[in-house]
Amino acid sequence: MYVRIYQRKYHLVEVTTKLTCALVLIYICLPHRFASHYTYLSAEQIENALVSQVTRNITLQHLEECSYDDILIENRYMYGIQYREEILRSEEILSGGEYYPEKCRARFSTAIIVPYRQREEQLHAFLIYMHNYLRHQRIHYRIFLVEQYDQKPFNRAKLFNIGSIIAAEYGFPCLIFSDVDLLPMNLGSLYACTQLPRHMCSALDMWRFNLPYTGLFGGVVSIRTEQFRIVNGMSNLYEGWGGEDDDFYERLQARNIDICRFSPSLSEYTMLRHKPEDKNENRVALLRAGALRHKTDGLNSLIYNEKERRIHSLFTHILAET
Repeated sequence: MYVRIYQRKYHLVEVTTKLTCALVLIYICLPHRFASHYTYLSAEQIENALVSQVTRNITLQHLEECSYDDILIENRYMYGIQYREEILRSEEILSGGEYYPEKCRARFSTAIIVPYRQREEQLHAFLIYMHNYLRHQRIHYRIFLVEQYDQKPFNRAKLFNIGSIIAAEYGFPCLIFSDVDLLPMNLGSLYACTQLPRHMCSALDMWRFNLPYTGLFGGVVSIRTEQFRIVNGMSNLYEGWGGEDDDFYERLQARNIDICRFSPSLSEYTMLRHKPEDKNENRVALLRAGALRHKTDGLNSLIYNEKERRIHSLFTHILAET
């Protein structure tokens, strides 16, 4: 009996040692893949970095501008159960998942674009929490759910492109691309655009609130509609999981457009559990040749069929055949 216990302990130590050595080796060989510290906007810089831009209906409101200093300074923890169980004061939300404050004039109009297919549990949690969360930020927003209607491999980037076209029809100057399984934990992660495109979820719980590498630009990102057009949107060719975010980052770099982040304390997100997506087997080859396609593969080559547009009480639903 004691021999078996000793053997188990020895095996556990051996496995742990090998795993530690492997991680150290990866860190030594690929140090650029890790970014425990990264450059971010200071609290004093955020105000000047934010772009005050709204849709026409907000411009016409004769109210004093909303203030946002307290939101950023207090950075209130929001991921409590009271905001996750049910939508509070649902009568405030307009049809199509739109909201704007009535006591002051919002300085920011934001289209939140969510690519989607067969994630009912995550979508339910996302809509409840995000509507409770966003209304505390005193911004004008609308949630666009872009669902891939066909049975082809999931094309997340293409759905973002489609969503940007639809959001432009409604006049939104700011786009936030968000996965349905990512939720902000503190109120200071303001859902508004900055002068530079912003990586919003740089402190994700699955990475122990560290940034894996400085070139990461996915999960939840904000970009001005004008900038998204300048880089020709995202590639339409990434079917399956992986590669499209890195391709998007390279597009920005090619146009000399840098990205920014808020401090880790303003960028904490949690990821809802889900089954892993099927990987894109061609992602490495596509990424290597990405620079050759930036001007011809994107918004200017986007082909899709809008099967239906439904105005739900909590979101604007786009059914798209890719």
